[in-house]
Amino acid sequence: MCDSQYPGTAVQRLNAVHERVSIIANDGTLNGPWEEVRRRILWSGGMKDLPDAVPGKGYTGHSFNDYNHVDLTTMNDEQSDNLNDGSVKGIAVGNRLGPGIRIASHPELGPGGSWSTCAMGCNQDPPSDVAHIQFRSRVAFKLVWVPNAEYDTFVLVDDEGKLLAKGKPSDGPRALPRRREREMNYMIMKGSKYATVAESLA
Repeated sequence: MCDSQYPGTAVQRLNAVHERVSIIANDGTLNGPWEEVRRRILWSGGMKDLPDAVPGKGYTGHSFNDYNHVDLTTMNDEQSDNLNDGSVKGIAVGNRLGPGIRIASHPELGPGGSWSTCAMGCNQDPPSDVAHIQFRSRVAFKLVWVPNAEYDTFVLVDDEGKLLAKGKPSDGPRALPRRREREMNYMIMKGSKYATVAESLA
């Protein structure tokens, strides 16, 4: 299977991720304590929870825990070692992710790997973020915080901005990533197709 527009996409793996997202969208786990919610999001994306690994060697403690590392991307094996040549603005030139992707990816979802890439640049048309530019791959899902009074609800949307799942962690805003991170997350989506669902829920 090949995606003609974004040929770096591991399509079989992306489809498997969507199947897992449909599970967590309906089993109530996205409304539990934040750390459990985050682990379920990682699981649905085919990523391991490795909060104690060395950064660059599979560390996933940052995944979905800040404003930026919120794009779950599935890329073909030959794309995993792609480096940022400067095309993705705001990201270090080089940006070698391949070794960490291989360590942190669950193999049972199919060929290729999964990673939580940087969303900056996603509000351009076409998107100019790490997934679409560096890896030439679609976003299987993107986490967007809803701009309500507390920024305490999130949605997962697909590469076209379609709602896949939503959640409101039970342990409240203080247990979530810092409020400033949640606000910035929405701000980098604002004006794009990825913000539409979150705005409709606000």
